[in-house]
Amino acid sequence: LGREIEVAWQRLAAPGTWWTGAERLAIAAEVRRAGECALCQRRKAALSPYTVDGVHDSDSDLPDVVIEAIHRLVTDAGRITEKWVLSLAPDLDETAYVEIIGVIAVLTGLDKLHQALGLPLRALPAPEAGAPNRQLPKGAKRNLAWVSTLAPEDVGPEDPNPYPIHGDKNIHRGLSLVPQEVINFFDLDVELYLKDHEIRDFEHDFRAISHAQIEFIAGRTSALNGCYY
Repeated sequence: LGREIEVAWQRLAAPGTWWTGAERLAIAAEVRRAGECALCQRRKAALSPYTVDGVHDSDSDLPDVVIEAIHRLVTDAGRITEKWVLSLAPDLDETAYVEIIGVIAVLTGLDKLHQALGLPLRALPAPEAGAPNRQLPKGAKRNLAWVSTLAPEDVGPEDPNPYPIHGDKNIHRGLSLVPQEVINFFDLDVELYLKDHEIRDFEHDFRAISHAQIEFIAGRTSALNGCYY
């Protein structure tokens, strides 16, 4: 587990597919600020978040549309709509949006582990130099979700293939417009949760708590977060 945690931190700081290392860490810093944003708290308390206007609490140099995306994904993901996702498109490409989700997912896993263990949040690392590779899967299509996804049968010879290690269920396909983010998230996920072959092995318990206890916690967390899946 320790090794995968270090790998996850290194990947957060490294250039991604659409964002530089410095930009990825700026996104990560904004993820942590979102929970204290007064606008987000007012929207969370409103019957509909779309009825509350204002400016997010932020001191980031990231574009306003990126800050809006981060704050909504962090604080009120359960009420995001397709219309809202599409409204970002003129100023935020869906590929960049998907990578933002990947950064949020990985940092959330890392931070929640520290919180669960009663540890202070780890300081964000220094960014690594370099440019994002901008490698877009040619076979990605918008036929499964509100963003384009890459079906296993459409992976091209030049595309990074995110599926051989962790599987190709819909949950894996969600981030597949940016294949490296599938790898980044699930490399960490299987260490924090269970490996794919362990999930349905009900004859053995692989953690200090049972399968039933793990799924009770997961189900309760999903309900509280409005998780559709």
